[in-house]
Amino acid sequence: MQVTGLRRRFLITFITFSVLLFGILPSANADEEEISSSEVAEIISKYLRAKSHDDELRGASMEVEISAQVPKLKESGTLRALRKISRVGQVTYRQIAFQGANFVKKEIIARYLNAEQQEQGDQDIGITPANYKFKYKGQVPSQANTPAYVFQLTPRKKKVGLFKGEMWIDSKTYLPVFEKGRLVKNPSVFFKQVDFRRGFSIQNGLAVPSYLASTIDTRLVGKIEISINFSKFTRSRDSETDEEVNSAAVHQSMLK
Repeated sequence: MQVTGLRRRFLITFITFSVLLFGILPSANADEEEISSSEVAEIISKYLRAKSHDDELRGASMEVEISAQVPKLKESGTLRALRKISRVGQVTYRQIAFQGANFVKKEIIARYLNAEQQEQGDQDIGITPANYKFKYKGQVPSQANTPAYVFQLTPRKKKVGLFKGEMWIDSKTYLPVFEKGRLVKNPSVFFKQVDFRRGFSIQNGLAVPSYLASTIDTRLVGKIEISINFSKFTRSRDSETDEEVNSAAVHQSMLK
């Protein structure tokens, strides 16, 4: 009986940790209720309309804390930076502070951000019916205390930026609150396999990044773990010059 009690306490602790870490329960708990194909189509249509406001994120900035672990080398590092989306949609980072191994900064975090910039080169990677097959899986509770619709996503092509996994759509705003999966094409020759979990908070009708956790198998140093926390989201209505956009070659400043 004592062993059973210990196992029960361990299970409760594990579930609690998962909720604190990811802010949501695993998708295995989805209620796979039957709904009609027309209802599914209506959910996707409302999602696409809600996501059409993504352009309003341009000109926004957030603070990010990027932590990377390299278990094989017992190395780690944490970068604090300002993340900005320009008026033309380019994502850039300006370093605030870094603590940890310089190797992690240059070879892990910088490579990761370079891979993100590679995805920016092709804007046609959104979660749309043109890029993905949607399969309705049911409903789960979300952080917003409203049900979320769970969709299994299968990419229609093998392309950098696309992934195989799932997405949760808030049933009130029809904005995404969670995504997880595995990239179908690696954005860097340095990476062998990329798995991720990504959460969003809904602010003023926009899905704002909240956190991202990635586990990446690399060719040189084995498995690495990267977590990103986003905070202090702000939007600027000021105009932005080409000079300001071009000056954002963040990776140059980060690699010094």
